Amino acid sequence: MPTCSETNLSLSTFLLAGIPGHEADGPWFSIPFCSLYLIAILGNCLILFVVKTQRNLHQPMYLFLSMLSVTDLGLAASTLPTMFSVFLLNSREIAIDACLSQLFFIHSFSIMESAVLLAMAFDRFVAIRHPLRYASILTNARIGNIGLAIIIRCFGLHIPSVILLKRLPYCRIRTLSYSYCLHPDVMKMASTDIAPNSSYGLFIVLSTLGLDSGLIVLSYIMILKTVLSITTWEQRLTALNTCVSHICVTLLFYISLLSLSVIHRVKKKALPESQIFLSYLNFLLPPVLNPIVFSIKTKEIRKQIRKIFHQTIPLRGCDERIKDQQFS
Repeated sequence: MPTCSETNLSLSTFLLAGIPGHEADGPWFSIPFCSLYLIAILGNCLILFVVKTQRNLHQPMYLFLSMLSVTDLGLAASTLPTMFSVFLLNSREIAIDACLSQLFFIHSFSIMESAVLLAMAFDRFVAIRHPLRYASILTNARIGNIGLAIIIRCFGLHIPSVILLKRLPYCRIRTLSYSYCLHPDVMKMASTDIAPNSSYGLFIVLSTLGLDSGLIVLSYIMILKTVLSITTWEQRLTALNTCVSHICVTLLFYISLLSLSVIHRVKKKALPESQIFLSYLNFLLPPVLNPIVFSIKTKEIRKQIRKIFHQTIPLRGCDERIKDQQFS
């Protein structure tokens, strides 16, 4: 393996990348990216506001939805600063400490989203399998403990990976593949053996994404067995309809992740732009589409959002009529 120079000094700066061959078009690319970030932030904040202000939504299903919105906001906030600086300001340098901090939060929130989706699958299983005991099984205390366990697992698993990366020597200014820092990308910039880092990264993927996806599939197998035991088709469809939103966001998360993994495996044959755009979509689409899916497919959320907008519009109309009367 290549080693550092004789002075044994390790540089502390990386260069972020934009779209290959379109560096001059960065401000134009920033428009759709910033629009997606704005939609993601507004959509998830609206979900949190609705769940917080409506007492009838203080139920396990909507509390888990709030966790998902917080996770999506964290993921969006982790990638936004460097993407903004690269595409809009053309500022590509990033210190290694800032880079390691960013990849820590990006990967932690990605794993956290997978864990929250697993918790939501368990919630749907309990609601369909034990509807009469649903509230007694998923109490607020248990939901809080589940949330705490998710945070500890996600952050705890990624602290060692950052420490391992911090110990590696980086002897030349290297250009990363994206406009944000990712563990595999930074790891390959090192000038020494990265086998321990690679092994630990594989362990994290298998023990989180691999385990979570397997348990989600198992949960839906159990849900289908329970639904098929219901006597009437109408009741079966009603039970399955409560899972539609969760199925959509789960497929969105794992299909985009799987597509990115496939592109990495065949990147010699794939265009660099396709790999980069797919990576951006992998981190942008779930925060953007998750609140939209739940707003459309979840009756209570849709009803409360409609009520908020209907209350706001008449109030503005009343204010305008009062002003007109004062001036007349």
